[in-house]
Amino acid sequence: MNLRLEGKQVAILAADGFEQSELIEPRRALEAEGAQVYIVSLEKGLIRGWTAKNWGESVTVDVGLDTADPTQYDALLLPGGVMNPDQLRRNARAVQFVSHFVEAGKPIGAICHGPQILIEAEAVDGRLLTSYDSLRTDLENAGAHWVDQEVVVDEGLVTSRTPSDLPAFNRNFIEEIAEGVHPSISPREIKFPGQLGFQPLM
Repeated sequence: MNLRLEGKQVAILAADGFEQSELIEPRRALEAEGAQVYIVSLEKGLIRGWTAKNWGESVTVDVGLDTADPTQYDALLLPGGVMNPDQLRRNARAVQFVSHFVEAGKPIGAICHGPQILIEAEAVDGRLLTSYDSLRTDLENAGAHWVDQEVVVDEGLVTSRTPSDLPAFNRNFIEEIAEGVHPSISPREIKFPGQLGFQPLM
């Protein structure tokens, strides 16, 4: 069986209140293609999902941001949920983590409210993308070209609107990861203040 993502490592950056299906279903799809998937969050322990207007399942955090080294990962997934990205966008370490993927040209998948943190990372100016419709004005004010469709792929950035778009989102995100770093983006070394004690994945 040909696993398109065998040997690839994917980080899912999330916090309490992530939209449950937008983490669980892409993780399942990525692992089915051979990827190793790691949950990265503000600290180790458990984070709780949100589903049907209530708390849902909890997932175990594999790596806390205090030791997470973004250079160890081939791609980044940003699930939505209202509470989740709001916490992450206010955390400088989380924004810095996301910025590595932007600057290195690595594939990024963001769905629903997930693109909020891309605004903080100054990653949407001039980009074609979509999101949950309530984010349209924020994204356009940050320079994005927003469209209303189930999935948008732009230079390795894959975005979708809601959980109903997940089948198309997963297919396209897997394809972008399989392709690797986008050739039109020149990776450059990213400097982190004080190196922040990054440790390699075990």
